[in-house]
Amino acid sequence: MIENIGVIGAGQMGSGIAHVCVLAGYEVFLSDVSKEALEKGVAAIDHNMERQVARNKLSVQEKEEALKRLHTFTGLEGFKKCDLVIEAVTENEEIKKTTFKKLSPFLSSQCILATNTSSIPITVLGEATDRPDKFMGMHFMNPVPIMQLVELIRGMETSNTTFNSVQEVVKRIGKQFTVSEDYPGFIVNRILMPMINEAVYALFEGVGSVEAIDKGMRLGTNQPMGPLELADFIGLDTCAFIMNVLYEGRGESKYKPCPLLIKYVEAGWLGRKTDRGFYDYKGEHPVPTR
Repeated sequence: MIENIGVIGAGQMGSGIAHVCVLAGYEVFLSDVSKEALEKGVAAIDHNMERQVARNKLSVQEKEEALKRLHTFTGLEGFKKCDLVIEAVTENEEIKKTTFKKLSPFLSSQCILATNTSSIPITVLGEATDRPDKFMGMHFMNPVPIMQLVELIRGMETSNTTFNSVQEVVKRIGKQFTVSEDYPGFIVNRILMPMINEAVYALFEGVGSVEAIDKGMRLGTNQPMGPLELADFIGLDTCAFIMNVLYEGRGESKYKPCPLLIKYVEAGWLGRKTDRGFYDYKGEHPVPTR
């Protein structure tokens, strides 16, 4: 039975995963490479829980008790007691593989490993561990405390016991899941990213302005965010990376990243995290950059 959960990476995704797990009663062990990153992650958790308290979705006592179940440290040695460790580091295959290779010696033989990758093949990452049968994909949506879905993806060697155990965790944290086969982009990003990429092509070809494209998709298809606004929220570098994974994995021209998307990434205009992407976020309200 899973009671102690480790999370590697205290960024937006990792802190969000830790947030929902401590609220579900799990002891959570959160790690990052620096104390500064950990402090930023814990501050984000505290801030988001405070918003839940303000909206009467959480009591002050529940928040305080949840935060007591959160344990932070740098490095990888603190995961010895964990029954499940979820990796949420940078969306880069080599960084993830290196992390798993360094992590494995510190884990108990029964510990399950999961990756929050949004596009990298699970079987490929599982082979970088010493336990591919206890390894699978657990792709949370962003922002984790709000979004209800987790994509579950089995690798070639993932056992039924591993899959069932992770499925129970998803249920306990109050999320719903969908099961995807281990193909590039899985389900959500295989559909979502080409839509975003096509919106960038529409901008690139002058079909419409940033504002016109986003307004058209918000009001015309009832989406809460336009595709360019959503791209900024996700991170344009992440969007480009996932499109490249799709393009390399499928070999079809429809998955090739739009040149304008690549141009923004090369310029360092990555969206909200750099205060500039398809919108400029430095002022009181976002302003389209094209």
